[in-house]
Amino acid sequence: MRVLVAMSGGVDSSVAAAVLRDAGHQVIGVTLHLWDAPEEERVGRCCSPEDQADARRVCDHLGVPHYVIDETSAFRAHVVDDLVRAYGDGITPAPCVRCNQGVKLPALVALANAFGAERIATGHYARVVRRGDGAVELHRARDGKKDQSYFLFGLDRATLERLELPLSDVTKDESRAIARRAGLPNADKGDSQELCFVPDGDVGAFVERQGGGGRAGVMRDADGRRLGTHAGVHHFTIGQRRGLGLGGGASRYVLRIVPDTGEVVVGSDDALLGSTLVARDARWCGDDPPREPFEADVRIRYRHAAARATVTPAADGCTFDARFLEPQRAITPGQAAVVYDGTRVVGGGVIVGAAGAA
Repeated sequence: MRVLVAMSGGVDSSVAAAVLRDAGHQVIGVTLHLWDAPEEERVGRCCSPEDQADARRVCDHLGVPHYVIDETSAFRAHVVDDLVRAYGDGITPAPCVRCNQGVKLPALVALANAFGAERIATGHYARVVRRGDGAVELHRARDGKKDQSYFLFGLDRATLERLELPLSDVTKDESRAIARRAGLPNADKGDSQELCFVPDGDVGAFVERQGGGGRAGVMRDADGRRLGTHAGVHHFTIGQRRGLGLGGGASRYVLRIVPDTGEVVVGSDDALLGSTLVARDARWCGDDPPREPFEADVRIRYRHAAARATVTPAADGCTFDARFLEPQRAITPGQAAVVYDGTRVVGGGVIVGAAGAA
């Protein structure tokens, strides 16, 4: 097959290209240029000239063509501008979910059509299962620590049918070992840990550099007592402990953000527990949206261990509730709630509210 491979310049996407080439497929490497950062800012995977150069070097080593495609406008509209608005509203978005849904995968599908490629491939750790009856499913990867199915829950069936994920049964250590055996020039390149467009991990400062920001205001405890002031709600997220500027004493965590008044409410870790979430903009994988309540495992952020819940979809399929058997910590508006049946991704949506928390 002719396969279009998304090449970030990192080890995993490079290994995906190598595995597909060695399997006899005609590989075309594509790097999506997503973000132009000021020269003095160090940026991570997908966004720096060095990463694009690494992707080209890998393609040269593999003897496959490589193209760089400008997707900066789409990335700003779907990811950066959305993040700036969300933080100003006291919401913590999931940029990687937005990027995959609105930028990367749609761009890859369009490019595959232009190049006459039957399939598209990425270096994500997740698994596409093609059943005998023609159905296609998204599942967790073998490597539970690296599983990235959480970021891909919103892909439609047509995209899943064309998607190849060569790292589905590979651990991170095995991926790096493959890179070394193949002699890939970036085999020992470190992993990116931050958002690719936020160089130092300081999202609040990034929001301000982009001309955004939330209302400044007062910090209070759960009983309404004034504890201090802050410079803007965009500096906070539910569950945050560091950087509150409240001095010593018992640890406090952000429990609630009120963007209209600028209030940030803090309290004990126990007060972060919530039993129910509401999610909207739901997307369901493969089959028609579910109509009746069902039991499932639900993840409320990428590093969250999925917890058992009763999921109740709305009649229109666009909204659902999830009531957990045991309360969960820091259910955060803006994050994705992804629903699993065992290893299979059923669907997901964007958290807009929680109940049972302080």
